[in-house]
Amino acid sequence: MTTVEANGVALGVEHFGDAAAPLVLLAGGTTMLSWPDALCEALARGGRHVVRYDLRDCGASATIDPEAPTYTLRDLAADAAALARELDDRPAHLAGIGVGGIVAQVAALDHPNAFSALTLAGTRPVAPGRPDDDLPDHDATTMDRLFSRPMPDWSDRTAVAEYAAGGAEILGDDPAVARATAERIWDRTPSTEPAVQLANQMGMVFSKLDCKPRWRKRLPELAIPALVVHGRRDPFFPVGNGEALAREIPGARLLVLERGATAIPDAAAAEVAAAMLEL
Repeated sequence: MTTVEANGVALGVEHFGDAAAPLVLLAGGTTMLSWPDALCEALARGGRHVVRYDLRDCGASATIDPEAPTYTLRDLAADAAALARELDDRPAHLAGIGVGGIVAQVAALDHPNAFSALTLAGTRPVAPGRPDDDLPDHDATTMDRLFSRPMPDWSDRTAVAEYAAGGAEILGDDPAVARATAERIWDRTPSTEPAVQLANQMGMVFSKLDCKPRWRKRLPELAIPALVVHGRRDPFFPVGNGEALAREIPGARLLVLERGATAIPDAAAAEVAAAMLEL
C-alpha cells in the first residue's frame, strides 16, 4: 500500500507483480477491495503489473467531504488517466467495477491516449439514477429488501461487517467474503463518521456527483480492445446492462459469469484474469 499524487489529489494504491511489466490499473468501486485479491494475483502471475486504487473520499485516497463533493465524474476519470501516466509511460489496461466501471468508460473516452485496453465489470453505460428505457433497472424487490434495513452503528466494526454480510446475501453474493471485505474496509477507513463510512462501504458519495454530460452515445468511439464481465444473477445492474455495453463498444467481448451476482467470485478469478490477459 502506498499513496500516489495524480491530478492534484492523493490516491491510495496497492501493487501486485513486477513494476516493469505492462500495467493493469483497477479502479475501485469505490474502494480498491472491490477487486478480489485472487484476481489481482492471477493477473500478476500472468505477467502484469497490477495496481488497484481507491476513488476519492475512500480508503487511503484523499477524504475531504463525502456529503458535498466538489469534484465530478470527469475529475474521477482524469484521476485514472493521470495515475496511469504517473505509474508507467506506456498506455495502461484500465478496468473498472461497479461505479468504477462508469469512471473507466469516461476515462477511456476522455483520455484515449492513456489506455490500451478496457475491462468493465458489473456496470452500466449510464449514470446513477433512472436508466435509459432500453436498460434494465435495479431489481425492485431486491432493492426494497436491501435498503429497508436499518443502518448499522458505523463506529461498530462487527455491526458494519454483519450489515455487509446481510446485504451480500440479499444480492446473491457470498456473505462470508462480504463480511471479511467489510472488516478490511472498516480497518482502513480514516474515520467512523457516517458519511465517510457510507462512502467506503456503500459508495453513496457517487450519487452526489455531477455525471453530465452523458457518454453512452460516445461508446462507439472506443478504439481499444474491450472486455465486459457481468454476473448472470446481478440484481443491482442486471445483465442486460453488460449486454448493452458489449453491443455498443466496437469489438467488445462479453463474459457472463453464470453463478456471479454483483461481485467477482474467487472461483471465477482465473477465468476473468485469462480473459483480461487476452486483451
